[in-house]
Amino acid sequence: MKKIFYKISIVYFIALMVVSCDKDFLNDPAPTDSVTSEVIFGSRDGAEAFISGIMRRFRTQYTATDSAGLNSIYYARTVKGNDIIQANTWFNFDYANDNREPTYRRTNFTWNYCYDMINQANTLINGVTASELSDLDKKELIGQGKAIRAFFYFQLAMEFQHTYSFDPTLPAPPIYTELSLEGKPMSTLTEMYTLIVSDLTSAVTDLPATRLGKSYINKAVASGILARVYQVMGNWPGAETAAKNAYGGSLTGVLDAPGYRKGFSDISNIEWIWGSPQSADQSNYYWGAPHAHADHYVLSYAATFFNNNFVALFSATDVRNIFLRAYGVPSTDYRNYITRKFTFGFDSDHPIIRTPEMILVEAEAKYYNSDAIGAHNLLYALQKNRDANAVKSTNTGSALLEEILVERRKELYAEIGVEWFDAKRYRRGITRTGNHRVGAAANLTPDDNNFFLKIPQAEIDANDNIDESVNANR
Repeated sequence: MKKIFYKISIVYFIALMVVSCDKDFLNDPAPTDSVTSEVIFGSRDGAEAFISGIMRRFRTQYTATDSAGLNSIYYARTVKGNDIIQANTWFNFDYANDNREPTYRRTNFTWNYCYDMINQANTLINGVTASELSDLDKKELIGQGKAIRAFFYFQLAMEFQHTYSFDPTLPAPPIYTELSLEGKPMSTLTEMYTLIVSDLTSAVTDLPATRLGKSYINKAVASGILARVYQVMGNWPGAETAAKNAYGGSLTGVLDAPGYRKGFSDISNIEWIWGSPQSADQSNYYWGAPHAHADHYVLSYAATFFNNNFVALFSATDVRNIFLRAYGVPSTDYRNYITRKFTFGFDSDHPIIRTPEMILVEAEAKYYNSDAIGAHNLLYALQKNRDANAVKSTNTGSALLEEILVERRKELYAEIGVEWFDAKRYRRGITRTGNHRVGAAANLTPDDNNFFLKIPQAEIDANDNIDESVNANR
């Protein structure tokens, strides 16, 4: 498959900057645009430099403002829901749930970017496996590679097919664990999730708690990814354990209510388990959603607004209630509410996994694991942290589950596409209400095909093992 065989010199250049003092480079007069795998994986420092390059690509400027990196995948999901309203600018086709055809930029970007990242992960895994590094180094470095590979296969599974519980035998994107010039046929959701779980459980076992920084993957991050995967698969015992391992299992010292109002731009916040750091000299500038879209107080797109009905879910004393009425528009206008949650700057960091999400995953899992009291206690602990005047509800049964899901929307809005993620895995629709710019025309019915993208035409054209029929009835 031509689309899979990505040249890895970009990441190699990053490794080159770290290991360029090696005498082999100094003695070699021949020009080169890449570095050999023997050099990169000849030392732990070289391998970690390669990983640094991979992590930098999480926030890369990929093809366009709405197709920049992981943040673009998450934000495209965010604007497909009912809680957020996007102006007629970048991500407007995603907002209209009209951006899934095989030649569209959203479809091509999501496919190519995820496979690009998988390609880098495979290069890491295979390079370290063949190296002469110590067994301990191999285990930890391969663990990071497997977690990255699983993470992006999970994105492909979510973006290019119905959810797992709909029918795990359905076709899913091809699986590659080696670099390849030959395209493989479509896999199945069962096969893809089997690899994802295998990679993540191996990573959780092999990775240490320590890491180079919060943008890197350690045992806690791998556990957090696994918790999300188990949510989709309905493996609630696994989800409970993984979520607890991700944040540590104790609520002491892992929540920072005042920090919620500090702009969501600092990876050092104690609640951030995993994030993408920015610096002014390596920024993705205006490619950074949500900050570049949701902040209305700096020179940004100022393109994201919030549904009146969603804002009404927050009490006046909730620290997350940092919505403001827009000046000079009627209350029924889609521009009625903005938020101060995100501060845009060229050095604004991006959250990927935060402690409150994992607390709520554990609460949801406890609900299914016949521990409704434990679920309610966890939920209320977070609610009380966010709102000193919070009162514990009397909800039981399905009403308690709905309360947990609403709390996920309130806590994680505009970060990771949580409303879309939950609607898809629960096989529910999303009905637009309130003051949306594009309302009922963008509604999603349960198991709607608009919850996933078609297979890119470029892939069909390049891969002899995939033909036009792959998009039939999609």
